Amino acid sequence: MSDKEFNLLDERWICVIDDNCNMTEVSLLDVFRDAHRYRDLCGELPTQDFAVMRVLLAVLHTVFSRYDRHGNAVKLNDPDEALDRWEELWERKKFPAEVITAYLESQREKFYLFHPERPFFQCERAKIGTAYTAAKLNGNLSESSNKIRLFSSVSGQRKETVDFSEAARWLIYVNAYDDTSAKPSSESKLTGTKLPSPGVGWLGKLGLISVSGNTLFETLMLNMVLLNEHGELWGEEKPVWERDGVADGERIEIPLPDNLSALYTLQSRRLYLTRKGEYVTGYHLLGGDFFERENAFIEPMTIWRQADRKRNEIFVPRRHNPSKQFWRNFSSFLQIRENVHRPGVISWVDKLESEDILKDHSLNVKIASIQYGDKDFFVVNVFSDSIQMHAALISNMNHSWQNSIVNCVAFCDSVSEKVWNFAKDVNVAEGGDYIPKEEKCPAKVYANKWKAEFYNRVDAPFRKWLCMIIPETDDVEQKERAWRDICFSVAEDLGKEIVKQTVSTAILGSSEKGYSVAKAMNRFEYELNSLKDA
Repeated sequence: MSDKEFNLLDERWICVIDDNCNMTEVSLLDVFRDAHRYRDLCGELPTQDFAVMRVLLAVLHTVFSRYDRHGNAVKLNDPDEALDRWEELWERKKFPAEVITAYLESQREKFYLFHPERPFFQCERAKIGTAYTAAKLNGNLSESSNKIRLFSSVSGQRKETVDFSEAARWLIYVNAYDDTSAKPSSESKLTGTKLPSPGVGWLGKLGLISVSGNTLFETLMLNMVLLNEHGELWGEEKPVWERDGVADGERIEIPLPDNLSALYTLQSRRLYLTRKGEYVTGYHLLGGDFFERENAFIEPMTIWRQADRKRNEIFVPRRHNPSKQFWRNFSSFLQIRENVHRPGVISWVDKLESEDILKDHSLNVKIASIQYGDKDFFVVNVFSDSIQMHAALISNMNHSWQNSIVNCVAFCDSVSEKVWNFAKDVNVAEGGDYIPKEEKCPAKVYANKWKAEFYNRVDAPFRKWLCMIIPETDDVEQKERAWRDICFSVAEDLGKEIVKQTVSTAILGSSEKGYSVAKAMNRFEYELNSLKDA
């Protein structure tokens, strides 16, 4: 067995989807050479794609902060040069593969999955940490000692081992999203050292957001944010593979990185793969590097929220709510207003729009997140969503459109409340109990079900409506009226459906409670009409 094995530059391990919608694995060198031929990344999970994409972006940030598209060593010195370099690459419609290849070849020794001194994204000292099997490495399984999936996506030996290509993807994934179940090392316990908790992996703390184009090349370019929120260059790019040595300290609080390559290759965990022959059988893990998340605006791929209403200058990453469609939180990433901090990738697209670099382009804004349980001790759910929209809607020159879209979402919320009230009244008319302070009383459960159904039914129409907006030619008020009509139509149809499902005795209702379907319907129609006239 060779001490050096499975070099990520040559071996196929990155999952992509081609023009024929076929999934294939490609090497690190191949993915940059042919990025314009692929539609997107398509790993086992959308969260995995985010983690892998950030490694690719670390390469791009490092290369194009130092070299121009011809391979000349020309370091970026000012923001204008950064915008010019980005535009030159964008107009080529594909990466200058020879420039990227030359850089990666200079780092070849650092990209072996198995290496006697510094295996990729690993450190040997992790052997003193918590040991896990391949089932824990595989994010598709998300198993723990007390939680076994009834219907798993893999079985048999595939649950006990993973091949090297899959292990490379999951290695990056675990580093990014690992939960808090790992214990401090026995070494720290023997010395009595009290170690801080690093929390989950850095990406697990985020409400991830990115911008996608028509090809993988476009997607990587759109997320290659060359300037910070103040329009300034980042610090000197320093990805983890360029470190002089391997960091192996356990649970180390570090300063906030000043460059994206360091951030995108942050070692949230110390990891070490264990193998048997041609398969990985598990891994060892220690807590790794972490930093304070408050106002960590170096991070461009997250939604933000105010940490404290009394301190409106403090922001922290906000995880996505899996129970709400992405478009229902439109204001959290689109609007420019007080007490809202936009994601860096959105501000970057805005910059490209305002500089007239990104012209007449449609974007797919994606989100992904992991939902953890019990103080982030285990994974509960992995979810993602996306919306298609014209790039010009992100521009700070389109406040009227942004306000209109946010108003349409708010209007939808108002209509949903009318649906909720109507369904609650109908249930009480049928004999259900409504107890204001009891969340699981029958009337509330019934009303919540129909409110969720309302959002399900307006979901596709809203996405279509948003996708069809062309800011340069469409009329704001006309588009907003069109959406209101759609919303009313869905609500009215839903109201009729609720009535059809009620028992006949509920039409007149109970004199004791004073509720009836007839009264509820009159009130529902009155409230909807009031919204129309508002």
